[in-house]
Amino acid sequence: MHNHPITKRKFILGTDWWTDCDDAVAIRLLARAAKRGDIDLLGIAINACMEHSVASLKGYLASEGLTDVPLGIDLTATNPDDHPPYQTRLAKNLCPSASNADAIDALRLYRMMLATAEAPVEIIEIGFPQVLAALIESLADDVSPKTGLELLLEKVSKFWIMAGKWDRDGEKEHNFCHNVRSRVAAEKLCRLCPVPITFLGWEIGCEVITGAKLAKDDVLHKILVDHGSANGRSSWDPMTVQLALIGDEAAAGYDTVRGTARVDAETGANYFIPSESGSHQYVVRNFDVTYYENAINEAIASRN
Repeated sequence: MHNHPITKRKFILGTDWWTDCDDAVAIRLLARAAKRGDIDLLGIAINACMEHSVASLKGYLASEGLTDVPLGIDLTATNPDDHPPYQTRLAKNLCPSASNADAIDALRLYRMMLATAEAPVEIIEIGFPQVLAALIESLADDVSPKTGLELLLEKVSKFWIMAGKWDRDGEKEHNFCHNVRSRVAAEKLCRLCPVPITFLGWEIGCEVITGAKLAKDDVLHKILVDHGSANGRSSWDPMTVQLALIGDEAAAGYDTVRGTARVDAETGANYFIPSESGSHQYVVRNFDVTYYENAINEAIASRN
């Protein structure tokens, strides 16, 4: 009998790491799984760009015990009018010497990680979709002789995406419809993605409030306070990461509706055509909100 080592699941995370704070809750879940050795976190791609995006994320990851996760950023996705207080605090207190120049281009990060990784890789997206759309459309380059489609087909087994509002056709959700860039990219993502996607929509996380039970000196608590969410925040992003980490929709407490998702490139509105042969699915909660709140709050609890 041969004992074969169990291969750890491998993830790449895309995040807007923007003005909201649920990204930080989600990243704690992912960071703790990585620190425990349960998963390999191959890299994080930031798909919104502000002054302290990279410095604040590097500082936060360091506070979670991760100092070697490669970071990428889409420098074209600027939000110059946004100055999230949590980013300023994290950058100043935890990583004052870093800047956005310390990260590589987000698309290049994806191509590098996929080109060098052993399959299968799973991609979690909790922000805007333009980098994923660019990855799908990318051509051979100095990183890999393969196109983005070829890399995805060869290396990626699944996308877990927080986006859309799936309880009714024609709804609009922030990650898909924030601006022209998001809307066009969302349409391409749904139409062209060659691997299965599970979506967690706005309607799933809006009532699930997490993060209220953290210690006052916890870095994550301070992020929530800076956001104005000392009593907790809706859990779109952490629920998506928790779902992905469990890796099975039913085991995570969800039913699924299978079919094909579509986004209107002009409006950002999302639509869904149910079909057993579709490569997309969205989740529906099986339990009341406390089930998901308790699971996430336990997983992110402060440590002495």
